[in-house]
Amino acid sequence: MSDSPISQHNQSGAPKSLEKNPSNEQKTQMEQAYRELQRKMRIAKLGEDIKHKILVLSGKGGVGKSTVATGLAISLAIKGMKVGLMDIDITGPNIPKMLGLDNTDLTVENEQIYPAIGPHGVKVISMAFLIEDPDKPVIWRGPIKLGAIQQFIGDVAWGKLDALIVDFPPGTSDEPLTVSQHLPGIDGVVIVTTPQEVALLDSRKSINFAKTLSVPVLGVVENMSGYSIKGKGSPNSIVSLIGPEGTPIECKCDEEGNWSMILDLFKKGGGLLAANELEVPYLGSLPFDPGIVRGGDDGVHRIVAEPDGDTAKAFDIIVENILNSLDGDSTNTLKII
Repeated sequence: MSDSPISQHNQSGAPKSLEKNPSNEQKTQMEQAYRELQRKMRIAKLGEDIKHKILVLSGKGGVGKSTVATGLAISLAIKGMKVGLMDIDITGPNIPKMLGLDNTDLTVENEQIYPAIGPHGVKVISMAFLIEDPDKPVIWRGPIKLGAIQQFIGDVAWGKLDALIVDFPPGTSDEPLTVSQHLPGIDGVVIVTTPQEVALLDSRKSINFAKTLSVPVLGVVENMSGYSIKGKGSPNSIVSLIGPEGTPIECKCDEEGNWSMILDLFKKGGGLLAANELEVPYLGSLPFDPGIVRGGDDGVHRIVAEPDGDTAKAFDIIVENILNSLDGDSTNTLKII
């Protein structure tokens, strides 16, 4: 009978449905499941291949977070480390332009994306590499963005790295949450802020966000902390300037007539205050440097253009503090500039 269980099987006992070739839909599902399995295996392997994973967050835009992320990556690479830089800002990726890589084409082999190579060998991945028209906005709903982030983590051939720096869009929404759930072995987050009180309010949210996810806060970096000016006058003479808000500032020339001073354009010490209030490390400050703006437009980071300059020295101190924290070196205290 047609409804007999025996009639539904062939002589070997296998269901008749398995005798037929799988449909196109079934093939697609099987291929997708296979790719997902491969991705999960690669993501799990990241925990072994990448020694340190550092997230760079900010509560609001305009604080120079991407500049800090690229500066950290380059500074680490200059020290001889193998470094990767992942730009998770899906709708506003700009790190490739800042590193002079905006016209770079990526290579795909064996279903893996090979990152672009930036200054000092930094490996870079960004949505900017995948956008045909840079003037066309990326209008994606949350699930599509999250899928792209998972691909950035699991489908990129990072190889073995000493450190992976992850740069996020502003805020504490889907992107950092997705990375924290999928990237194994995160060492901690670096919070970027500026001295203004509004920026500090948002930075406190980022710090509490990291604590909520049980991700260590490596520390706070205060960007645009002060504008350094230099000049020459008579040896041992006093130079007087009118600073912000009409405040007079004086400094003394040295025996050769050289003088320098720092103007606090956006207040001072807010990052240290926020770090102390929330009991997290203060990693240091970065000067307000117009050369960073020019370098971002020209594709040459300030550290690369002027490796012995004030900005490069400031990054060195911040990176040293981060490395001391990662290595758990209790014999070294944090340096503050």
